[in-house]
Parts: sequence; C-alpha cells; structure tokens
Amino acid sequence: MRIGEKLFFIAMMFCGSAVYAQTYQLTDGGIKSVVGSTDVELKFYDASTVRVLKSPQGKVFEKKSLAVVEEPEKVRLSIKENGSDVRLRTSAMEVAFNTETGIVTFYAPDGSRLLAEQGQPSFKEFDDAGNNTFTVKQAFGLDKDEPLYGLGILQNGKMSQRGQTKRMVQGNVEDFIPFVQSVKGYGIYWDNYSPTDFIDTDKETAFRSEVGDCIDYYFMYGGDADGVVAKMRRLTGDVPMIPLWAYGYMQSKERYKSQDEIVGVLKKYRELNVPIDCVIQDWQYWGHNYLWNAMDFQNPLFRNPQKMMDDIHAMNGRVMISIWSSFGPATRPYRELDGKNMLFNFGTWPQSGVDSWPPDRNYPSGVRVYDAYNPEARDIYWKYLNDGIFKYGMDGWWMDSTEPDHLDFKPSDFDTKTYMGSFRKVRNAYPLMTVGGVYDHQRAVTSDKRVMILTRSGFAGQQRYGANVWSGDVSSSWETLRKQVPAGLNFTLAGNPNYNSDIGGFFCGHYNKSYADGKATSNPMFRELYVRWLQFGAFNPMMRSHGADAPREIYQFGKKGEPVYDAIEKTIRLRYSLLPYIYSTSWDVCHRRGSFMRALVMDFAGDRNVWDMNDEYMFGRSILVAPVLEAHYTPEVAVNVNETDGWNRDGKKVESNVQADFTKPHNSKVYLPAGTVWYDFWTNERHEGGKEISKTTTIDIIPLYVRAGGIVPIGPDVQYSGEKAWDNLELRVYTGADGEFTIYEDEFDNYNYEKGAYTEIPVTWNNASRRLTIGKRKGAYAGMLQKRKFTVVTQDGVRKTVSYDGRKTSVRL
Repeated sequence: MRIGEKLFFIAMMFCGSAVYAQTYQLTDGGIKSVVGSTDVELKFYDASTVRVLKSPQGKVFEKKSLAVVEEPEKVRLSIKENGSDVRLRTSAMEVAFNTETGIVTFYAPDGSRLLAEQGQPSFKEFDDAGNNTFTVKQAFGLDKDEPLYGLGILQNGKMSQRGQTKRMVQGNVEDFIPFVQSVKGYGIYWDNYSPTDFIDTDKETAFRSEVGDCIDYYFMYGGDADGVVAKMRRLTGDVPMIPLWAYGYMQSKERYKSQDEIVGVLKKYRELNVPIDCVIQDWQYWGHNYLWNAMDFQNPLFRNPQKMMDDIHAMNGRVMISIWSSFGPATRPYRELDGKNMLFNFGTWPQSGVDSWPPDRNYPSGVRVYDAYNPEARDIYWKYLNDGIFKYGMDGWWMDSTEPDHLDFKPSDFDTKTYMGSFRKVRNAYPLMTVGGVYDHQRAVTSDKRVMILTRSGFAGQQRYGANVWSGDVSSSWETLRKQVPAGLNFTLAGNPNYNSDIGGFFCGHYNKSYADGKATSNPMFRELYVRWLQFGAFNPMMRSHGADAPREIYQFGKKGEPVYDAIEKTIRLRYSLLPYIYSTSWDVCHRRGSFMRALVMDFAGDRNVWDMNDEYMFGRSILVAPVLEAHYTPEVAVNVNETDGWNRDGKKVESNVQADFTKPHNSKVYLPAGTVWYDFWTNERHEGGKEISKTTTIDIIPLYVRAGGIVPIGPDVQYSGEKAWDNLELRVYTGADGEFTIYEDEFDNYNYEKGAYTEIPVTWNNASRRLTIGKRKGAYAGMLQKRKFTVVTQDGVRKTVSYDGRKTSVRL
C-alpha cells in the first residue's frame, strides 16, 4: 500500500481499540476521536449508513435507540490520511473527518460532495426535571438550490422543506419524524425524541433538540429517493403486509351511536350494490366520559357486541374500532394503572365528564394518559383490550390521540416522570411506543389475523408496526385538501408509506351553516369538495371517509343517476378495480422497500420541474395522479363562516344556497414529467412528457396518466375485496417502452407469507418485439389458483386472452 493509506477490515476481530496516528482510535465499526472538548465517534452500520455521535468530553451516558433496529454489520473499510483529514471509504460512500475541527463531510462513490457539517456542535447545559443534560444542535451546509423532503406529516403545503424553522412536537394534525432526504440521494435521521427544531436559513440547515446527552444522527446514502427510503427502512424497520380488505373502501363518521346504526350502514351499502369492506366505530361505545376508553361495551346502545360483529361479518364486512391512549377514572384499566403510578397528570381530551360542547369544566373528566413507555403498562393496556374487545373478533384498531392530546399545556408538564425519564426527553416517540405495544401483543397471540392499525400520530420506525397514519382532524376546505398531497408525500419520503386523511375533512360545520337546509351533504360547495377529496383518497394507501358535523355515506349525497352520487360510486369502483395493482404494490412496499405515494422526484429526479411539485404524484410505479385541488363548480369558501354567509379565497362574500351544474366540463392543468411518454388513463390519448397539458374533466373524473411501459392489472367488479377470485384479470399494457410488473398473491389475512406462502407472477413487456411474457409462477400457498386467464389489452386497442397454468407463456400484441 502507498504511504499514508492502509486497508482495514472492520469486524469483531478487533479487541478494544487500536491507536492510529495518535489522533483517533479504530473501533470495531469506525473511529473515535477527541476534538477540543468533544468526543466524536463514527460507526458504520453498513457500507452506506454511518452513525455520528458527539458528546462533551468524558460525558458518560447510555443511549439505546427507540427507533433504530438495524445491527451494525461487518464493513470493508479503507482509511486514508492527508494531514488532519482522515478519509474512511467503503464500497458505497466516503466519509471525511477533520481531526482538528471535528467536522464530518460525506461524499458519493464518485467523489462528489454530498453534505458537510457546518461549525461546531452545540451543547448547552439543561436541567431536565433534575437531570443535568444538554440542549444539542448540529448544523450542516447545503447547496443553495438543493431541495429537502421529509419531516413527517406537515400542514404547510410545501413539498421541499427548505426555508423554514419548524418546531417539532407531536400534535393532532402534524406528525414529526426528524428525518430529511435530499435530491442528491442522501438522508439524515436525527435520533432524538425531545421537542426538536428543524432550522433552514440562508446561513445553515440544522437540527436542535431540547434534551440530549449527545448529538446522535445517521447519515445514509441511497443514490436516489427510493434508495434513501430503503436505507431508512433497513435502519428503523420494514413494513409488514396488512390484509387485503384494508385496501378496500372504509366508511366512518363521528360517530355511529348504536350497533344498529353501524350494522345498518353496511346493510345499506350492500342493498345499493356499492362496494365497501369496513365500517368504523368511533368513540363512546363504552358509555359516558368517566368511562372513557373503558375497552368494554358499557353503552346500552351497544348491548350485544358479539351480535354486532357477527352481523357485519355475515355481510362480508369488517370492523375497526376507536381506542385511545387515555382512560376515564371509572374504568378498570385506569384503576390498575393508577395503582402502579402509570398514569400522567397533564391535561388531555376529553376535558369534561359531561357530553356537551363546549366542554363544561365544572365537571372535569379526570381522564389521564397512560405511560406507554413502560412495558408493564403496555401489557396492561393489551390485557383489557384483548379481554374486552379483541375476543369478539375485532378486525382492526383505530388508535386515536396517539400523539397524545396534550391540552392546557404548561412547561412543567414536560417534567412528568415516565418509565424512560422525563416526558420532555421522549415526547415525540410516544406514538411509536403505544402503537408498537398493540402490534407486538396481537402478533404474540395470533398469526391468523394481520394487525391493522389506523392511528393519528407517527414517528420514525412506526412503519414496522403496519400502522397507517392519518393527518388528524383537519378542516374541510380546498386549502386544506391541497395541503394533504405534500403532507402524504413527505411522510412517505421519511420512510413510512402508509398515509391517509379524513376524506372531506373532519370539521365541515361551516357548510351546514352556509346552506338553506342546514345540511352540508346538500350543499354543492361541500359536495364538490367531498368528491374531489374522495378521488384523492382513492389513490392513498387507505381509502377512508370520515368526519364530524355531517354524515359521509354515499346515500347522504343523493341517489343513483345524480352526478354527485354517481361520481362517488364511480370512484369507489375505480379503487376496487385497482386492488390487484394496489395489493401487488403493497408487496413491493413490504418486500422491496417500495412506496405507494411517490413524489415525482422519486421517479423523475432528472426533471427539475418536479423537484418542488406539490400537487401531483405517482401511485405505485405506473400511474400518475393529478387530483383536482381547486373548485370548478362552486366558490371556495373559507372556514370562518357565519350562520348564513361565507367568503371565498379572494375575500369576496359568498351567499347561501349556491347552485351548481355538475355535468359541465372544466379544464385542469397537468404537468407530465420528462423522460417518458404518457397515456391518459380514461381515453388512452398519447402525450409527450416534459410539458404541461390541459385535461378536460367533469365531476366524476380525476386526471390519471400511465407511463409508457406501465402494466396495470385490473380486477373484477366486486362488492368487497375478497368476493371474487382473480382468475381472469385484465392486464393493461401501455406500449412505447419496455416494462415489468409482478402480480403478488397470498392468503390475504394471515402471516403465512412470512413463511413463504405466497406467489409471484412476473409480467414483462418487450416494446421492440411487442411481446408480453407472463413468467413462471414462483411460490405456492394453500388454495391458490392453479389455472387462470389473463385478458391482455393495449392502449392502442389490441385485445387477447391468455390461458395460464403457472408455466411461462408469451403473446405477441
């Protein structure tokens, strides 16, 4: 080797630390050094992920990550010195450490600079409920025009998260993950659970956390956005499969007030022949607020929960039920947890024991949040959930208020003692702990029913619990709808692919007030918003209609033959037709660390026009979705309306009793990314990429485009997801480029796939020869289809039927 360059194999063969050049020490995964008064450690977890730890010199602490599950592996590492610059190179990236300044710089394999720390780390002494610790900060230097994505679910409407200072504390409508990724193909996970600021100014980009014994972050290089997401999943946990029914349509509202009502909703859908898989029961099935979250059916209108479950299952429906992170003082869980000092003493919802609005504070509810950081408390939580609800055959959990609700906030609330220290220290990880508790316990008692969790808050690593996070109790407005698109995309880019929102928005009472009959569902302004939100929701991982102030069932919006009703039914049927595409994509998410909702930068990073595009995305790898996010038929009304009138987005008064002709066509602008040809999903019209086009829409049409080479399997017309076998799928092939797609199937609702009980059918399109090949089936599971047919259709009108028995076959089109 040349002078100044030595090759090391970083492995467990090292005993202790070897001293090299007196300025740093080799460890079993990287190096350690002391720079000034700061201890620094670089530790490789794999060839493209390195952990950076910095702490005041001599500070003794133990840090076990709540989010990170990856164990460091052996990494082939070369080290090269040039003065104070130490270069650590793997097969996937290079890291430079300056032994004089302590600054760490990261490089791509080709030597191009990706990112560098900026300035010195900051450690400011902080008294955390009597524990001497620090407020910690690390700054970085980015390129001026370099977009950053991630941070979780934010309601700022931004795609790139540059140019802001964001206080990150879990809340109702914003969920925070201290992770960002760059268009340059790298990501940073800041492993801290206390209130944290993300700061991006002209001078610096930084993370600053209120409490930390050390600076602790992971740098990962994936090469592109998919690669970074895959690295984050590898670091913090992979996504399990959820059941097929969970990709069907879900109907909810605040709230069904009896078991007869919720059963009747499903029955009505079946009578109307409108597809649905799940009805969702919101709060107070337990009774009054002093029985809050009793995990028992004490409300006399839910007198026979087993019958309710049996009735719904008999109609091939499923039930998801609301459970909370808090308990009322009259409940059994409260008494047991309180006796073991496992309840917190800060304000939460509900604030009153009386069911009235506004809350009557003369009758405090006494409801308290439980200490989900405590493993024994999580055991107690599951014990009552299992004995009180799961035993009836409950299909899914709606874990509400998992941030949790923190009302009447006082700074001293953060001093609250938890099992893991102060509440301040672990604040943002609460949803990870409580959701993980339910997932782990259900997995421990059965493998026959996949865990299905809908929850209101999320943190790094929560994707490993199969939890779908919704964007909270957002308002019903066009501006809010527009914000949900980048919210879901940035959440996906932070590593969790499972996102949804309340279709129609949660609070819609202003639409009741601004219409003569007092019903939002009769109001054309709400009707238009609801349909467009539903169309967006059809291209979320979960399609769930929910909200307060007005019911959301299809029959509340008119009847068959009327444009709004027909648009709702068409959208639901569209969702069901795409179930083979969606379920196969879910396998890509689980098995290959893919994503459902794909910001356009994930597939078209070479087109700078999409770097900051916040109103379009790919759904899976073939379909571009451009939801209609502006009112075409009615005024856009602001949320703050009075009893009869409102104001549009321009501040102009909107009178009540607005009328609309929903049969008239309107135009929507759609940008089609460069680098491919696109086909209109509805008309098969061909478009070149790299330009904006005008799409004519009616109320029942959402602009959709399929890229050349796309292969989209279309399923049968069904009333629920499992009604018919996929024995004659339509394969839509969009010519103009080579393409591939893998059709995935399994038993749809158990964990046998983890043991290899599933099949994959590879489908490839060769554009030059115009030949579609359906490859040899891989794998097997009980009850699988041995023989089937595929109806192959191209966008230019070719249609052929192919018989398939698991052996490779091909057809020229």
